[in-house]
Amino acid sequence: IALTGILQGCVAYGTNLTSTYLIDFKFGHAKALLAQGHVGLAFLYFVLQQLAFAMVASACVWMVPVSAGSGIPEVKCFLNGIDLPHVGELKTLVAKVVGVIGSVSAGLPVGKEGPMVHSGAVVATTLASGQTRNDKEVRDLVACGAAAGVCTAFSAPIGGILFALEEGASYWKPSLTWRTFFCSMVAFTSLLMLNTLGAEFGKVGYNKLFSFGNFVYEQGGLSSYAVYELFLFILLGAVGGLIGAIFNHVNEHITQWRLKKVNHSKAKRFLEVVIISIGVSVTTFLLPWMWTKCTPLPENDVGESEQDLLEELVQFTCPPGTYNELASLWFTEPGVAIRQLFHLHKHAFSDLALILFFVPYISLAVVVYGIAVPSGLFVPSLLSGAAFGRLVGNMALRVYPNLAFSNIYALIGAAAVLGGMARMTISLTVILLECTGNEQFVLPLMLTLMTARIVGQLFNHDLYHIHIHFKKGVYFMESELKSVPRHHDLTARQIMSDQVVFFRPVEKVSNIIDTLHSCNHSFFPVVDPEDGGVLSGTIGRNELCVLLQQRAFGHPNEDGENGNSSHHYKSGGLARQSSAMIYNNYMEYQGKHFFPLVEWNILENAYPKFPKVEDVRFHDGDRDCLMDLRPYANMAPVTIQEKASLSRTYEVFRTLGMRFLPVVNCHNQVVGTITRADLNEESLAGVMLVKGKKNR
Repeated sequence: IALTGILQGCVAYGTNLTSTYLIDFKFGHAKALLAQGHVGLAFLYFVLQQLAFAMVASACVWMVPVSAGSGIPEVKCFLNGIDLPHVGELKTLVAKVVGVIGSVSAGLPVGKEGPMVHSGAVVATTLASGQTRNDKEVRDLVACGAAAGVCTAFSAPIGGILFALEEGASYWKPSLTWRTFFCSMVAFTSLLMLNTLGAEFGKVGYNKLFSFGNFVYEQGGLSSYAVYELFLFILLGAVGGLIGAIFNHVNEHITQWRLKKVNHSKAKRFLEVVIISIGVSVTTFLLPWMWTKCTPLPENDVGESEQDLLEELVQFTCPPGTYNELASLWFTEPGVAIRQLFHLHKHAFSDLALILFFVPYISLAVVVYGIAVPSGLFVPSLLSGAAFGRLVGNMALRVYPNLAFSNIYALIGAAAVLGGMARMTISLTVILLECTGNEQFVLPLMLTLMTARIVGQLFNHDLYHIHIHFKKGVYFMESELKSVPRHHDLTARQIMSDQVVFFRPVEKVSNIIDTLHSCNHSFFPVVDPEDGGVLSGTIGRNELCVLLQQRAFGHPNEDGENGNSSHHYKSGGLARQSSAMIYNNYMEYQGKHFFPLVEWNILENAYPKFPKVEDVRFHDGDRDCLMDLRPYANMAPVTIQEKASLSRTYEVFRTLGMRFLPVVNCHNQVVGTITRADLNEESLAGVMLVKGKKNR
């Protein structure tokens, strides 16, 4: 856990340092050309350099497709018990880090905060390889890595823990709380220690970390807002929830089109990135160039921190002592633009400039999210929301001058728009609070984020869940069942699959091989027909493949009966088959068998790269051998009664992290099985439809 935090701190520091250097180099060269009056050359240089960065980012996705996007949907799926291919591999980490440096440096409306969550998860998975022996331990470490990722992205260790709790882990236990706490603490410590490089020893340069800058109290320690303004914050949260719902709806339709027309071809995905990158670069350059108004810099009554922000205002083509309002938002690093919107007390940005930034920027962001580059959602949402909030604050001040200054509304607007898209409440409140460094905003942020979530949920899901549902064959289990199927009095028997594929306690190798080839089930019940079809246990496909590879089978004795068993049966139709004994699978002493051929540590050491049945070679005569499954099966599996309610079944399946749930009757006989596919919305809707027709 400690090593996960240390390595994630190094990854985040390296990513932030590299991207900041490339962005400063890009803008510095373009500004130098503009200062010399070479506007055309600066435009050409700017577009080509941003295009080169975008092509690097897309090339990473070309080589490792799973590195596209923020990675948060993939991490949520993994923590939900879904194994997506290549999500936790080391090559994915390399492609993600290099790709997000390229996409951020390319000026695309993306952030590196979401990919940091994915990188933390991959670091944890890589370190867990060879050290853990089951999926539950790996999921716990991945939750710690995700918390460390959020911590290093926002410098918010407590927010990272709450993010893992609220949005990440589907299965939480008390021990995981202190593990994520310890991992976030170590990650934050390593990040701060690395950040002292190049600075005076012992002093932390917070300007190099992602931070909103500290909000300070008004003179005399008074609050920055009045109590009656809480109602305006709630209204702003409602509008932010509506904006987030529109953003998610539009992006959902764009993604649907992208899946049909673009994503089936790597070349088309790469070409799409090239076209969008050129469009973003042209917009970023031409809008400030078309803005002919040059605003004078304020000369008095500014503090040291605000003076630093004023120096970041972009001159573009304006004369010395003035700045271009649109260029200060478009033609700069997003983190700098956010801090300017949050902290400049002077009317640094007019309403028209804020509109000409907010509308095109959020429109570009809705198109960019989902293209073949690593990209995050947090920074585009925060930046567009800050511009929208500052716009609302400017208009409110003109109506009633005694309100808080518009920079406070910029913070609330940023929270509202991000909350409307991501629908996070607890973790996002703490993350924003840690970034602002001022506890006076606890209540406004809570009210805003709760309102944004409520309003957004009236229309659609959060953006992460929308993209999870686009993944084929992925059945994500929500925290609780929806009210519609819960109120239809469905039982486990009505939703189960009654086509059971099972093995006997002592089974023919030929039957095991044929069954593994003919179906893709991950687990199988072990049923003894001679005992009335009572469930003896369950065994997994991976264990069976290891046993076949290790040749854990023997020839039947001459008195034993063997024959092909009927593996497929309807509930209630078990055929009685006699199980044969094995000579050389056990050491026999006083009528008892000891020492199976394959020890348990061999099965554990095969994790996570288990062999496939297609890769196992067999000799002539192996198919007639018998394998005793009893030493390797789970002889006390979790089951559900056939009369159990759907809510109870769903709760057992999800809270225990099940992938396969046998359904038994009152005699403990297997009558069916339940998997994720039986508990998804489409399957339950079909069951309710059939039940409704029968009740007519």
